[in-house]
Amino acid sequence: MKRGRSELLEISHAPDTMRLNRYLAQCGLGSRREVEKLITCGEVRINGEIVRNLATQVDSGRDEVVVRGELVRAVTMPTHIMLNKPAGYVTTAQDEAGRKTIFELVDHPMRIFPVGRLDRDSEGLLLLTNDGELAYRLTQARFKVPKVYQVWLDKGLRPAVVSQFHDGVLIDQTHRVRGELRFPKSNESRFCEVTIWEGRNRQVRKMFAALGYRVKALQRTQIGPLLLGKLKLGTWRYLTDKEIKLLQEAVGNRSEEAMAM
Repeated sequence: MKRGRSELLEISHAPDTMRLNRYLAQCGLGSRREVEKLITCGEVRINGEIVRNLATQVDSGRDEVVVRGELVRAVTMPTHIMLNKPAGYVTTAQDEAGRKTIFELVDHPMRIFPVGRLDRDSEGLLLLTNDGELAYRLTQARFKVPKVYQVWLDKGLRPAVVSQFHDGVLIDQTHRVRGELRFPKSNESRFCEVTIWEGRNRQVRKMFAALGYRVKALQRTQIGPLLLGKLKLGTWRYLTDKEIKLLQEAVGNRSEEAMAM
C-alpha cells in the first residue's frame, strides 16, 4: 500500500549515487544481506521497473525507488538503540502467530530493525538500528565481533567442555562453531559465560545441546564493546556517541571500498 509523501523517510547526507543494496539499507529496510533478498525476489522497482541486479546504481536525487508498493528514501539520521529484551518476545516486527514482538517495547517513530536475533526464550542486549552497513558488519563472522552470553544449564559442566568449545562444536550436522567458556562463580558449574563470534540461529543453545546439556536460561550481556550494563529488563535507550564510535571502530574503517563489497 502506498503512503503519502508526508510519511516518507527523507534523505540528507547520503551520496547521490550508490549501489541499490546500500541505498535500501540506508532506508532502514534491513541489513545489506536482508535487502539483497528483497532485490533478488523482485520486490524492488526503480522508476517503475523491477530490478533484480544487485549491482544496480541508484541516483538518490532523481530515481524513484519503490519496495512492495511503498516509496522509500534514505533516512535522515542513523538511529542506534539498545534494548534489554525479556523472554517471551520475538525479534520481528510482526508475528503471524500473534506472539509479542520487541517493537511493542520500543517506542520510536522511525523504521528500525534488529541487529541479529535473540530467540523468544532468551533475554538481554539487542541492538536496533537503521544503519544497514553497521548492522551487516556486526553480524558477519569475518569481522570477528564477539558476543557474550551468561548461561544457566540443567546440570554441571564437565571440565572437558571448555576445550570442546575452544576446538569447535558441530551443530546442524554441517557447521562447526567455536566459543570460549568461563566460570564467573568457581563453585557453580551450572552457570557459565560464553563468547562466540558467529550468530547462527540459537547457536549457543545448539552448542550445549550437541554436548548433552540443556540451556535453562540465557542472557546476552555484550556485543563487541557495547555492554548491557544496568539497563532494566524490558527497557531501552539510545546509544551514546561514544558507544556508536566504539562499535564503528570494532568493525573497521567504513570506507567506500568496503561498503561496495
